[in-house]
Amino acid sequence: MTAWMSWSTGKDSTYALHVARAEIGLDVVALLTTVTADHDRVSMHAVRRELLELQAERLGLPVEVVKIPAPCSDAEYERCISARLAHGRATGVDEMVFGDLFLEDIRAYREDRLEGTGITPIFPLWQRGTRGLAAEMLGAGIRARVTCVDPRQLDATFAGREFGRAFLDDLPRTVDPCGERGEFHTFAFDGPGFRAPIEVVGGRVVERDGFVFADVLPASTPVPPAR
Repeated sequence: MTAWMSWSTGKDSTYALHVARAEIGLDVVALLTTVTADHDRVSMHAVRRELLELQAERLGLPVEVVKIPAPCSDAEYERCISARLAHGRATGVDEMVFGDLFLEDIRAYREDRLEGTGITPIFPLWQRGTRGLAAEMLGAGIRARVTCVDPRQLDATFAGREFGRAFLDDLPRTVDPCGERGEFHTFAFDGPGFRAPIEVVGGRVVERDGFVFADVLPASTPVPPAR
């Protein structure tokens, strides 16, 4: 069986990939990522494509990039994803790994989207308690930075922080420790399967479209001045 990993660049994807390989024994051959073409960044997480490619290089996997416009209608999104899935199936992919944790509607959507494609969805982290799961991630060596915060659920000052024990201790009780309800998103710069960490620095923090984004840059890139 051959699998693709639905890859967000964050901690959940990183750990789901590890579990899929180490515990389930799946043969994951590529990362599947949605990139907003106008900005050349991973959708929602706003991670630079350069960093996505560095992750793939560290993991020894190619990236299957799905480019979408901004804004992107549901119909256009489905068209772009369906075309890439058809390509995957034609090349022998029969499983897709997702890092979802407990949101039933998201899981149902993924299952519905893959129905009839010949590709089976796999959820290796499904319904693991997220407080314990967050600790597992840290114990496995995952290091990540918070790239996006929903300020309606979590204070904007959490944007740009490193996901770690101090971060988890500071989270309000109303916030899921893994950010599964969209409270925050991350970029993993080290973890199981990485042949070496990605050296990164923090960039500008901006508010856009109701979210707070903290840029992450390769350490060799100068930090842009604030505007």
